[in-house]
Amino acid sequence: MEKFQQKWWHKSVIYQIYPRSFNDSNGDGIGDIKGIIQKLDYLKKLGIDVIWLSPVYESPNVDNGYDISDYHSILAEYGTMDDMNKLLLESHERGIKIIMDLVVNHTSDQHPWFIEAKKSKDNPYRDYYIWRDPVNGQEPNELNSNFGGSAWEYDESTGQYYLHFYSKQQPDLNWENEEMKQSIWDMMNFWIDKGISGFRMDVIDLIGKEPDNLIKENGPKLHGYLQEMYHNTFGKHDLLTVGETWGATTGNAKLYSDPKRKELNMVFQFEHMQLDKIPGKQRWDLKKLVLVELKQVLSKWQYALDQEGWNSLFWNNHDLPRIVSRWGNDREYRVESAKMLATLLHGMKGTPYVYQGEEIGMTNAAFDSIDDYIDIETQNIYKERIKAGFSEEEIMRSFYLKARDNARTPMQWSDEKNAGFSTGKPWMKLNPNYTFINVENTLNDKNSIFYHYQKLINMRKNNTTLIYGTYHLLNPEDDSIYAYERILENKKILIVCNFYEHEKEFSYEMSNNSKAEILISNYNNSSLELKKIKLRSYEAIMYEVKEGEV
Repeated sequence: MEKFQQKWWHKSVIYQIYPRSFNDSNGDGIGDIKGIIQKLDYLKKLGIDVIWLSPVYESPNVDNGYDISDYHSILAEYGTMDDMNKLLLESHERGIKIIMDLVVNHTSDQHPWFIEAKKSKDNPYRDYYIWRDPVNGQEPNELNSNFGGSAWEYDESTGQYYLHFYSKQQPDLNWENEEMKQSIWDMMNFWIDKGISGFRMDVIDLIGKEPDNLIKENGPKLHGYLQEMYHNTFGKHDLLTVGETWGATTGNAKLYSDPKRKELNMVFQFEHMQLDKIPGKQRWDLKKLVLVELKQVLSKWQYALDQEGWNSLFWNNHDLPRIVSRWGNDREYRVESAKMLATLLHGMKGTPYVYQGEEIGMTNAAFDSIDDYIDIETQNIYKERIKAGFSEEEIMRSFYLKARDNARTPMQWSDEKNAGFSTGKPWMKLNPNYTFINVENTLNDKNSIFYHYQKLINMRKNNTTLIYGTYHLLNPEDDSIYAYERILENKKILIVCNFYEHEKEFSYEMSNNSKAEILISNYNNSSLELKKIKLRSYEAIMYEVKEGEV
């Protein structure tokens, strides 16, 4: 702890809101900013400190707001800038900060910059984007889009290809252009001046791309760009910055998040979230999660960033399926396994992120038809895989587990019509289980998942060992139990989680005159006999261990 300058976000818990699916205030079936304001007291009750707001900027919505056409305007279906100002005011009155999604790897093809850039090769905005001549009448090279197909799109009017690592309606920005960078700094400072508390940076590890060298992530100029960003924008303020970095390793994560380097506070790394796919293949190529591998990966990150950075702790977001359906048991043990996964994560060192609905145990929605999946990525992958010879059944099974739309079904507020999300027809199909999995039910049950999260969140604010204690993995080869310690000076917390349904014994060595106190458990009568704990299905216990005098 001595080496760390303590920051407000070290003890914060962040709640991600996907605005389109959170709460609709006007009955048009689409969540909006006024709808978020209506639910701020609910978030205050949960205890979170920060809202991460997914994009609400002006957008054609090809990629649900991650294709921005105007960084300085609010999309009409979400409300107005006055609504945004009120959200900031009302949140701050409740002690809740807001961080905005920052999408600066690409814009929408409807952004004025790109509309200008397409007009001619000598247009002043041409170089804001990445253009290349055809090679032998074809794409400049073999780079592929993350949404399927080539990353190059031909523009007939100027006879060149432009780069897009996502949809063709999301052209990539050229970070070698100084004027473009200055425009980005100005935009970021516009939002900082409005009173936001930081940025979540979408696919930020792509901005240093070098397409001619087939470099997509972690290009050689990336960290220089981030240091420029720091000095020109958020570095002048006490803000939170977290980068989405699918290509991060423990080595380069230190480059991003070591405070001495003046780049970001932390990154989202996804190594643990890729353990249930066949190595070297797409995430749709499924394999069963092996707990020992999960322990290895999470522990590696805990150890690596212990004093040279900071971890983001998460299971879910708008791009990931619901964790209780993915690695828990969303049927017989939905409540127990959801609480176990929460305990396992929130006990670690780092800043925890809660995705909307996670705190009530919302599950994946296994829709019957591909037509019910709205996401552009899912639609593209479906066509690609049908063409490649995969069976419909095989493709849909992978979507049930992994599709991004699993996270985007409307928030389930009550068992009333449309789950209390909207008085109109929701923009996306509801998960039918809203009749029994909803906020109203969970608030009326003192043993619900919500109150377990509430207690975990409150503990993090007040327990210095949970915030700064060193992580130490126990029994690394145990294939059923994930157990670890957090140690700070002479204080110790023990976290023990049975990851599966079958019962299992766990032993913990402690001196005869030591005592243990249960800080939180997902069962009402968990054992205090640490030398031999009998763990029930998905049982998770957090102990404070007090060593006696020797």
